[in-house]
Amino acid sequence: MKLNRLRQSFEELARFTDEGEGINRLAYTETERKARLYLIEQFERAGLKVRTDYAGNVIARREGKFPDLPVVATGSHIDSVYAAGEYDGTAGVLVALEVMRSFAEEGVETEHPLEVIIFACEESSRFGASTLGSKAMTGRLDPAYTRSLTDKDGVTLMRAFEENGLDLEEVHLAKRFQDEIKAFVELHIEQGPVLEKRGKSIGIISAIAAPVRFHVHVGGTADHSGTTPMDYRHDALLGGAEIALSVERAALAEHDYGTVGTVGVFSIQPGAMNVVPGATDLKVDIRGTNLESRQRVVDALATAVHDVAKARGLNIWMDEISSEDPVQMDSAVVEELKAICEEKGVAWIEMPSGAGHDAMNMASLCTTGMIFIPSKDGLSHNPAEFTSMEQIMTGAEVLREFMMIQAKALRSQV
Repeated sequence: MKLNRLRQSFEELARFTDEGEGINRLAYTETERKARLYLIEQFERAGLKVRTDYAGNVIARREGKFPDLPVVATGSHIDSVYAAGEYDGTAGVLVALEVMRSFAEEGVETEHPLEVIIFACEESSRFGASTLGSKAMTGRLDPAYTRSLTDKDGVTLMRAFEENGLDLEEVHLAKRFQDEIKAFVELHIEQGPVLEKRGKSIGIISAIAAPVRFHVHVGGTADHSGTTPMDYRHDALLGGAEIALSVERAALAEHDYGTVGTVGVFSIQPGAMNVVPGATDLKVDIRGTNLESRQRVVDALATAVHDVAKARGLNIWMDEISSEDPVQMDSAVVEELKAICEEKGVAWIEMPSGAGHDAMNMASLCTTGMIFIPSKDGLSHNPAEFTSMEQIMTGAEVLREFMMIQAKALRSQV
């Protein structure tokens, strides 16, 4: 594998971006479509046959000695959030491209076919829904739900599909079956600080955390800020603040389990300096890999809602927006990746993923694992996102070895 060529791949893909700071390559846009076409050309030059499925997933296949055997697959996504960095998702795709190029140059033959998958719409930035491509591939995409999706400009997902030569009514045809894929492993930047802080080159993912999300509405009374005595107030902001702090306390108590809680939205009405806030809305995200631990934080939130409402004379209700289950990575894959790192002298740790990835959907279809590589200062979804080429190459070497083992490479030809 060639480090300079890998670096050039990142530079070339980074050119496919809309205006604005960082990378802006949202799902199903013209810019993202051009990026996909560029990558299709690169994979074809490396000798792979490429197709696009009914969800817009790009599937590049390198044939094996026995074409009827199930494939060994890898991949990630190239769509971005707003003002993104260059490495989220793209690292997994471009590393896979470099691995395929190296196989072609070295004459590597495998018994099993190999695939690189570029998943469509992994990020939720455009349509408010994530991992649509991998959900479609694994039969987990709700057709009724997708028909309701629109972006901030009012463009429906159906129209976006049409602009990409796709038909949303046919998205169910993207579903694949368990006997098609032997194993799938996704390489991804960590998007957190753990690997860097612990001086490790590789994170071997044991499980992917899943969120349960709530909308909490705090109803108080809007009053004049100058004429309403403090002990007569029903301040919705202060009630909401107490609830937000209760989420933090409960999550901190679950530190040993890695459970986290976030109040990511906190809106106030009417929002005037001289008016006691009459209403507050919170959006709460609680996630972890241990369901019992996560539930304890949820219970603490419910208790806080009850107690704050009673103590402050507020009308508070909470609705569950969504709930997903954590996903365990395949234990055999975890052990295989550990063995590869040990053999290569690569420093590794086993760790959970706090963020969701396409791998969590693929785990319902086939044997699945994940490889993390470090993120400088833990930054991601940020133009300053950075992982060195040397760190990426280390990940590439681990991924390459895993694919050779799983696909049963005929090493005499390497």
